[in-house]
Amino acid sequence: PQDLRRFVNVQAEEPTTAQVDALVAEVRAHAPGLPVSVVGIGGGSLMDLAKAVALMLTNPGQAQQYQGLNLIKQPGVHHIGVPTLAGTGAEVSMTAVLTGPEKKLGLKSDPTVFDQIVLDPDLVRDAPEPQRFYTGMDCYIHCVESLTGTKHNAFSDAYGTKALELCRNVFLGDISRDEADEQLMVASYFGGLSLTYSEVGVCHALSYGLSYVLHHRHGVANCIVFNQLEAYYPEGVAEFRHMMQRHGVQLPGRLAENVTDDQYRSMADVALNLPFMWEHALGPDWRQRIDEARIIQLYRRMNGEA
Repeated sequence: PQDLRRFVNVQAEEPTTAQVDALVAEVRAHAPGLPVSVVGIGGGSLMDLAKAVALMLTNPGQAQQYQGLNLIKQPGVHHIGVPTLAGTGAEVSMTAVLTGPEKKLGLKSDPTVFDQIVLDPDLVRDAPEPQRFYTGMDCYIHCVESLTGTKHNAFSDAYGTKALELCRNVFLGDISRDEADEQLMVASYFGGLSLTYSEVGVCHALSYGLSYVLHHRHGVANCIVFNQLEAYYPEGVAEFRHMMQRHGVQLPGRLAENVTDDQYRSMADVALNLPFMWEHALGPDWRQRIDEARIIQLYRRMNGEA
């Protein structure tokens, strides 16, 4: 049978478990047996979809059943990642982040990792601003969080330190766009490895809540959240603000109009249900150091209310 090609529009929303289930059903209906390979060409959202589809072709049930750590039992079909944006680390990470009916959480397991990747800086050359900035900041924040927490180690430190150096070259240095594209693509790869060996922290926990409830794109949500986290990452936030100024990036002044108390509580609930991130960032006693009230206060600051 002919190859099955699908353009998946992820502009309106981030990848969902329902999208994965629909794509898996389409692949199964296209031809008997399993495909030779699943190829994801695009940004982090497209690569996460490709990883999830490859896994769900060999694991029974629905994608939402596998949102969590090491729930995948069978290796997926062969899958290849081809990034056209640099920064997400999806090309190397062991997670396929999906929004489900109950939570935003990844299918995180060893079989999630791509079998092959193609890293070609020519493919990211036409990435528009400020998308390029927001995606690059995903890498920068990955590294700050990976290096700052209880789970960091020699592997994560080596990859994260080098990725931070490259991010600084790209967003604060004086190099050509071609050089910047090459360095950001390597930074993305190293940043993804750094968080694989360590963990993300406060920013990503809060960002998941923001994206799940108010549907902000991941890169933008990370930047909105990180800008309010000087209490947790003072040096990183100061440098991030310098990068924003250097590139003329202005964050949205508000998360949304008329955010309700229920929405704030829902965002806090999503964030608090990521204990591995909080433990990495704040230590084993993290429940004594962060609670719903403090998280809601941070979200209100992001919305210009305090």
